[in-house]
Amino acid sequence: MKRLVGLLILMVVTGGLRAQRVLNLDSCRSLAIANNKSLLMAKEKMEKACYDRKAAFTNFLPDFSATGGYMFFSEEISLLDDGQKARLSGLGTHFQQGFVQAATPLIQQIAQANPQLAASMQQAMQGGALNGLTGALNQLGDELTDAFRTDTRNVWVGAVTVSQPLYMGGKIRAYHRIMKTSEALARSQHDTQLQEVIYQTDDAYWTAVSLSYKRKMAESFLALVKRLDSDVEKMIREGVATKADGLTVRVKLNEAEMLLTKVENGLALSKMLVCQLCGLDLDTPLMLADEGRADWTWEIAEEVPGAQEAVGRAFANRPELQSLDLARRIYEDKVRVARSEMLPSLALTGGYMVSNPALLNGFENRFRGMWNVGVLLSVPIFHWNEGVYKVRSARSEARIAGLQRSEAQEKITLQVNQGIFKQTEAKKRLDMSLKNMEKAEENLRYAEKGFKEGVIPVSNVMEAQAAWLSAQSEQIDAQIDMRLAHAYLQKAMGTLGAWK
Repeated sequence: MKRLVGLLILMVVTGGLRAQRVLNLDSCRSLAIANNKSLLMAKEKMEKACYDRKAAFTNFLPDFSATGGYMFFSEEISLLDDGQKARLSGLGTHFQQGFVQAATPLIQQIAQANPQLAASMQQAMQGGALNGLTGALNQLGDELTDAFRTDTRNVWVGAVTVSQPLYMGGKIRAYHRIMKTSEALARSQHDTQLQEVIYQTDDAYWTAVSLSYKRKMAESFLALVKRLDSDVEKMIREGVATKADGLTVRVKLNEAEMLLTKVENGLALSKMLVCQLCGLDLDTPLMLADEGRADWTWEIAEEVPGAQEAVGRAFANRPELQSLDLARRIYEDKVRVARSEMLPSLALTGGYMVSNPALLNGFENRFRGMWNVGVLLSVPIFHWNEGVYKVRSARSEARIAGLQRSEAQEKITLQVNQGIFKQTEAKKRLDMSLKNMEKAEENLRYAEKGFKEGVIPVSNVMEAQAAWLSAQSEQIDAQIDMRLAHAYLQKAMGTLGAWK
């Protein structure tokens, strides 16, 4: 039974250890970069800009399109009116009537001179030859009437067209450059967001590390106060210390316990922030690699650069300046786009059109088509100076972008100098804190030794402990400030993430 209980306890402990995740600074950065929503949106903007650039390039290529349609009309289009149709249908009859009317007076005149000839002509007019001609002419009239019938109640049309821009006032080239620059701008904005994510991760990581060491410091301080409380209790029983001394130490002990509680709560919250930045569950058991370092101090190999060198690096590397420079180039191309609206445009067109009814050989109820090719020229003449106003507006935007870049350079110069001052100050503070820590430890050692020998009162020991606590806390803050100041300067120079 005991073996079974021991095995279960071992399994629980082992499972807890496995569940705890150990992360160093680089792994925290990698997780934050992979899971940060703003950074993921910046990547999607890069993808969008890439597709926009590819779409803009297609404007250089021919445009093919196909259209088709069907329409039903309740009435067909007629090229002849009803009277014309009736006359054409009775063409032979009208001819016969007109011929008889014109020939009758002539026959009467001939009958006076030659009755026999007149009788023959009268018989010929009433014979089958004239009737046959009349029927043939009537049939011809009917055919002409049917030939002029359009039969446009059911209309089918279709066309395939191709259009190739030849000259658009430089609009297509300028628009393509805008899209290429926009793609570069999206990458630059992604780099800006990337450095911001890295800086936030570094800040949260080192804050958690500092609180971890402060927890160890609070535990050590609590152990000192407990030991002092135990010694005072013994001395009270021996009559060499007063109860007031005991109460004073007890108050100090409560303060030490409260300090440890605050530090533990702060450490838990700071690790939650690290988990949130890394895309982990907030309750994930987390162990930071720098929490368990045996040596307390960390060395930063890179020296603090000079102000002129640091500003030069910032101007060359800061993605914000690159973004503003790209934005200025975009606005300059927008001026060209606005100017192209006032210039002529020329395009080559061609295609093939088919319809039913077809009109190429009269009206035919069949699909027939034809090729076409042409050139389209459009020349804007006057539209109340709209183009001029657009050009001036685009120029103003370009000047605004240039001024924004100049302002950003001034602010970045201040940030770089501030970063240099911060790192220099942090290094001095760290050196002083190390010296103060040595003195505080020596002072505490003498105080505890003198207290045990009865030559130093309790108040002096507590003062020495408070001084040790303050020096220890100052050393932790100085070390962390050194790391954060270094990260701030790297961010100001646009090189954050390039060092380990």
